[in-house]
Formats: sequence, C-alpha cells, structure tokens
Amino acid sequence: MAYPTFLMKVLCFALFASAFNLLLGFAGLLSFGHAAFFGASAYLCGYLVRDLGTTPEVGILAGAALGGLLGALVGSLAIRRAGIYFAMITLALAQLVFFICVQLKATGGEDGLQGIPRGHLFGLIDLSDNMSMYYFVLAVFLGGFWLIHRTVHSPFGQILKAIRENEPRATSLGYDVARYKLLAFVLSATLTGVAGSTKALVFQLASLTDVHWHMSGEVVLMTLLGGLGTILGPAVGALTIVGLENVLADKVGSWVTVIMGGIFVVCVLLFRRGIVGEIGAAWSAAKR
Repeated sequence: MAYPTFLMKVLCFALFASAFNLLLGFAGLLSFGHAAFFGASAYLCGYLVRDLGTTPEVGILAGAALGGLLGALVGSLAIRRAGIYFAMITLALAQLVFFICVQLKATGGEDGLQGIPRGHLFGLIDLSDNMSMYYFVLAVFLGGFWLIHRTVHSPFGQILKAIRENEPRATSLGYDVARYKLLAFVLSATLTGVAGSTKALVFQLASLTDVHWHMSGEVVLMTLLGGLGTILGPAVGALTIVGLENVLADKVGSWVTVIMGGIFVVCVLLFRRGIVGEIGAAWSAAKR
C-alpha cells in the first residue's frame, strides 16, 4: 500500500481533516460546507497552473487565499447562529458554490479540469517525478500540521477550547466570542484550501467530487474515526479511510460506502473517542 501516490492522497486528506478538526474539535463548530473550500481552491489552482501557466507554489497560495476569502464570507454569516442552524447555513452556502462550479465554463462543468500539469517548483524542481512530488506534499502537510499544533497550544487555542466548553462563561470573561469563532473558521478554511490545491496537483484533476457535499461528510467521518479534539486523530482517520477505500474498491465495488457507514455507526456507538482518543484513554488508565 505504501506507494507515493497513495501516501500523497493520505497526506492531502490528513491536512484537510486536521484543518476541519481545528474548527470542530477545538472550537466546537460543526461545518457541513468544508468541501466548498476544498473544491473551489482545487479549481482555482488547476485553472492558474493549466490555463495561465503559473508555477505550482503560486497555484497553492492562490488556493489558500481563496479558501480564506470564502471562509470569511461563509463564516461571517454562519457564526450568527449555533448548533444545527450553523451547520445548515454552511451546507447551503457550500451547495451554492457547488452549483457555481457546475455552471462556470472555466471549471469544465461535469468534466472538471483535467490534465493539470504539476510544473516545476520555484522553476527548478520537476514535480512530474513522483518522489519529488511526494516530498513536496510531505513538506506542505508538515507545515500545515505544525501551524495547527502551534495554534491549538497557543493562548488563542485555549480560548477556543473555553468557547467550546462554555460559551456564555467565555463571553462573561470579556472575550469577543464571535471574533474568535470567525478567526478559527477562516484559518480552517485557508488550510483546507491548501489541501485542496495540493490534491489537484497530485492527481492533475479538479472535479465536482471535490466540491460535493459528500466530501464534507467524508472529512467528518475521518475526524470522528481518528479522534475528535486530538492532534493526531484526524491524520489517523484519513489514513484509515483512504486505506480502506483503496483496499476495498476492487473487492466490493460500490459496497465501500456501505462498509464506511457501518464503521461510522460502530465508532459512534462503541468508540466515541475515536482511534487515537481510545488509545490515549487506555494509556492513561494503565498509568493510573
């Protein structure tokens, strides 16, 4: 299983899930619209690299900027509500992005953007070589993962946890809760844009699958399966889901989605902390 293309896919989705976990696991905000940032950034990166001839790093930076801009727009509307209403607003706006991508000629409609060249990194490193591309994707993932780790363990991250645990108390202590939520949403959307742009370069394709609401559901599954509110959990969840899809696709065909649904049900009922959360709890119990 450990060949470069598979590992690059895992790394892209691990960054996507980690960015989503920053919002749900540490700020307590459940978004059903993260596919909009993931897919829109993939389209923009693919368009810039393929049609305008920009370098891959410019495409990824532009994708990150678009993710952050969309995050600011969606977040400024969604954070006015909480709970299921917040989730439904993000889903509705993500569907709006999906239909825009279907209609625009620049996105290729149902065909998507195909044949996106990987190009040369900084005009020097040929990313058409799989190993060169793998190390580049690994560097992007490690940079994003470090930023998430640093954010979670900063005073900003501690305030996000306080908002998640008891929002009225955080408000009473003088924190501008709406501002912190919006900042978390924008940061999460920006890193999601990086993941989407990188994925478009890896597979040389940006399609409607990337911006479909199914993608939002898949990242929720990765996060919950790996361990909500843990640092390593989303990456482990991404490895598990992508690995299972890769192994089972040829054996059971379309039944993969049924199996994933069964795994999700078992996880929610029996292993609510997720893989990493359960291992951590078992380790703490053993130490005591």
